[in-house]
Amino acid sequence: MPDAPLIHGTDPASFAHAVLAERHPALIRKVLDATPYGPEQRHALTTLLHDATEGVLAPPDDDPWWDTWDVRRHAGRTWFDLPFLVAESCFYRWLLHAVGFFGPGPWQGVDPFRPFKLAELDTPEAAAELTAADALAQRPPHERLTALLHGSLWGNRADLGFRIQTAESAADSRLLADDSEELLALLSGGGTLCLVADNAGRELIPDLLLVDDLLTRGRVERALLHLKPYPYFVSDATTADALDAVHHLVAAKYAAGRRLWSALADGRLVLRAHPFSCAPLPYADMPDDLREEFASADLTLFKGDLNYRRLVGDRLWPPTTSFASVTAYFPGPVAALRTLKSDVIVGLDASTEAALVAAEGQRWRTGGAHAVIQVNAGPN
Repeated sequence: MPDAPLIHGTDPASFAHAVLAERHPALIRKVLDATPYGPEQRHALTTLLHDATEGVLAPPDDDPWWDTWDVRRHAGRTWFDLPFLVAESCFYRWLLHAVGFFGPGPWQGVDPFRPFKLAELDTPEAAAELTAADALAQRPPHERLTALLHGSLWGNRADLGFRIQTAESAADSRLLADDSEELLALLSGGGTLCLVADNAGRELIPDLLLVDDLLTRGRVERALLHLKPYPYFVSDATTADALDAVHHLVAAKYAAGRRLWSALADGRLVLRAHPFSCAPLPYADMPDDLREEFASADLTLFKGDLNYRRLVGDRLWPPTTSFASVTAYFPGPVAALRTLKSDVIVGLDASTEAALVAAEGQRWRTGGAHAVIQVNAGPN
């Protein structure tokens, strides 16, 4: 299969350029406002604010991450010249280094994004989503599971999260590809599910509710929840974030909270935090131990935009490229639940792409208003 070009931020009109030139500086300012870091950390952050837009990549000498993933070879290039996935990963690693996350020192292990994550859990919208999810308990099993699947897909979009998909509603659901029936068929025989989590806060709650339902109804016997080993991409979920979410459900006296607590305690729900989760590489380059774990699962489900980019490769594929072809390397059945928030997309038919371009230009790729549920069940 021919390659497609890697996505870069060199074009000033591109989405990638806007992330590097606008979103990253804005995030540094938010971090400075959210936590009273000392002079050393504040100076390092303001230096990063300048260097990330006007300087070149200059990896620190005392951080082995840059050597582990062979990123130091990019030193001296502007951030915009780097592959977009590499540039973003380096930015977040540098930000953690700037605030002293890796220590030693008093700021070691302090998540600079934690204030944003916790704030999402304590909102009227979050409470409304739990109320909506609770109402699903009396629904027929297939309808309930479909709604939970869509709740996980749409994350913190409460207007779309827990709606029941019907023939009448499917037309306006903005799902560009929908392999949900094939996905649900893979979640019907027990076995092991690997769920590669996306964001913390409100977006992790629907993922946990989906896992709870699958375990409670016996559709899976065991779930492995893959999290980030340290803060990454602002809101990506870590072990601490997963525990915060479970504590939130327990405190809200939501029955799923206690069930998830018990599932963690007895090993039916297992937390994973592999170092490759924070690598600036596609999953096609995953190490052998991670490949073996995915191969042993009955299904691996990738959540969210960043995981999708790493699953299919952060490239400008023609949108009609098949999902199965770009995930053929994966060692077992694999699925993606992804709301579109970046340029990469595969698995669409030509008429869908043409209609989207006619209506929205290329904005449909990045605005978060469209989504896909895609499955590669492997060889027949």
